[in-house]
Amino acid sequence: MPLFDPLATDPAPEVAPAASTPAVTFDSAGAALLGVLHLPAGPGPHPVVVLLHGFPGNERNFDLAQALRRAGYASLVFHYRGSWGVDGSWSWGHVLEDAARVVTAVREPEFATTHRLDATRTAVVGHSLGGFAALMTAAADPSITAVASVAGFDLGRVAAGFRADPALRTSYVEIFGGELAPLRGTSGEALVAEMEAAGEAWSLAALAPRLAERPVLLIGTGRDPVTPAPVHHEPVVDAYLVHPVRRLEHHVFPTDHALSDHRVRLARTLLDFLGRHLPPAR
Repeated sequence: MPLFDPLATDPAPEVAPAASTPAVTFDSAGAALLGVLHLPAGPGPHPVVVLLHGFPGNERNFDLAQALRRAGYASLVFHYRGSWGVDGSWSWGHVLEDAARVVTAVREPEFATTHRLDATRTAVVGHSLGGFAALMTAAADPSITAVASVAGFDLGRVAAGFRADPALRTSYVEIFGGELAPLRGTSGEALVAEMEAAGEAWSLAALAPRLAERPVLLIGTGRDPVTPAPVHHEPVVDAYLVHPVRRLEHHVFPTDHALSDHRVRLARTLLDFLGRHLPPAR
């Protein structure tokens, strides 16, 4: 056990500048995305971890944001367009656009200087739909240093199953339709149709060539009916091992979709991964 444990110990209070938690906004296609930045104490510049929540966003991983801050990372949690009171309409495509926009925005000179951020060292970490978005965002942006997906939802693989199983399609229309209370401008049918239209372009396994030279962490969940590991985790791991993605790390935790009884193990695994590939400022 290290002398300073970011899961159980606050940093020294006399370090300046002090830690802070500013509310921030980012413009994405005219919508003001609302975020919370968790800034560590000290002059930095601090590496940045953007945390992407899932659908519809009940679990926002603020425990990870706080642990990351204590470990020396600036961590950001934000809401996508059309969710939780943010302007605009929700769609899978808007999630990808918003994630890309925010990852770019935190590295822009004025924002990075104001908040003591290291624009050259950025990681993207996502849960569920956020895991999908994290891998897609990193694949499209080679300047992202490292990426982690936790219980990632493989939209492309699920959509491929709709063609062979119309009942599966119907079930997802109903599942998505039952989660729309915090969202606006969409429907279960619209979300399923968007997945079908994207097709193979949203396959996580197909991203292996674009992630081959970067650190990638994949965490699956073994008691999870939402993203069961044999469907959403194992095929992605297999594809990344075959390509190969040279710095791939992968685990399956025996837990549910929210990792309800594995939050400490999740945080330790993530901090260990980032500490080796994106060490905090000292």
